[in-house]
Amino acid sequence: MSTLTLFPMSKHLELVGIARLAAEGESIREGHNVEYFTLPSRSLLNRCVTSRNLPFTWTINPYRGCEFGCRYCYARYTHEFMEMRDGLNFEQKIYVKQQAAELLRRDLRRVKPGESIALGTATDPYQPAERRYEVTRSILEVFARHRGFELGIVTKSNLVARDLDLLREVSQNNSLSVHITVTTLDTDLARILEPRAPRPDLRIDAVRQLSLAGVDVGVSCSPVLPEITDSPANLEAVVRSAAEAGARHIFAGPLFLKPCAAAVFLPFIEEHFPQLIENYRKRYRDRSFLPPSYAKRISALISHLRNKYGMRRGERHSENGMVNKGLSWQLPLFGGGAV
Repeated sequence: MSTLTLFPMSKHLELVGIARLAAEGESIREGHNVEYFTLPSRSLLNRCVTSRNLPFTWTINPYRGCEFGCRYCYARYTHEFMEMRDGLNFEQKIYVKQQAAELLRRDLRRVKPGESIALGTATDPYQPAERRYEVTRSILEVFARHRGFELGIVTKSNLVARDLDLLREVSQNNSLSVHITVTTLDTDLARILEPRAPRPDLRIDAVRQLSLAGVDVGVSCSPVLPEITDSPANLEAVVRSAAEAGARHIFAGPLFLKPCAAAVFLPFIEEHFPQLIENYRKRYRDRSFLPPSYAKRISALISHLRNKYGMRRGERHSENGMVNKGLSWQLPLFGGGAV
C-alpha cells in the first residue's frame, strides 16, 4: 500500500501530533467519495475534559470521522485537530484506529471505580467502516473479558444488532446501556438529514432486537431541530415507536451548532428549507446553543410523552445484581476530549 499525503508540507507549517499521524496514514480503501486511512494511536481511552457536566469520564471512538454525513453533526470539529478545515472532510476521510483492542486492555487500568465510559461520542462506532474493520467488535471483546465497568454506547446504526452475543456477554459482568439515535420516523426527512445512516425503521427494529435479548437499550431523539423535527407529532411518533420496541429510556436535546458544523448545516437549510434560513441565522447568531427556555420546553414534552407511554426513569438491576446507570445518560450532547 502506498502512503497518501493529505496535507502539502510547506516550510511554514510542520505538522505535529495527531495531524502528523493522520498525514502519514495509509490509504486502505475508497468508495463513493469516501476514503479510509489507517491511524496509529497512542491511546484508545480519552479522558473527557470539559466544563460541562457530562455523565461519563472517559470516551472511546474507534474511528475518526463518520461516513453517515448527518447535516447537523457537531463532531466535525475533531478533524480540525488534524489540520483539516473543510467540514466535509469529516464524512469523506475516515480514519481507522489501529491496535484498538491492545490499547484498550492497557488503558483500562486508568479507569477508577465509578468512572463511566462512553463509546461513540464523536464518531459512530457502527458506521459502514465497522462492517469491514470490526474495531468496535474488538473493543467489546475486551470488555467481555473484564468486569465492573460502566459502558454506554451511542449509535445511529442497526449494525449494533450484529454484536448481540457480545453485548449480552459484556452486560453479564459490567453495567451496559445502548442508546440508538432516532430523530424522526419520516424516512424521506431522515434521508436528507442523515443521508447515509440506516433508515429509522431499521434502527427501531434494532432497539426491538436488543430489548428482546435483554440488553438495556434506549433511544436518543437528538438533536431536535427547530421547526423541522420539534413538532409534538414528530416527537410523539418517536417515543411511541421506541416504547413499543421495548426501549427502556429516551431523551432529547436541542440542536447546537459549533462554527464548523454551522458552515455545513446552514447552507443545507438554505437549500432544503429556504423558508427557515433567516430564522436559523437569527437563532444561532453569535451562539452555539439555543436559549434554555427552548430546551426546557422540549424536556417537558419528552417527559410527558415518556410517562404517557410508560417509559419510567430509574435504575435497573441486572441479573448479576449490578446497578445499571444507563438511564442517567440523559445528556445527548458530547464535548471536549471525545476524540
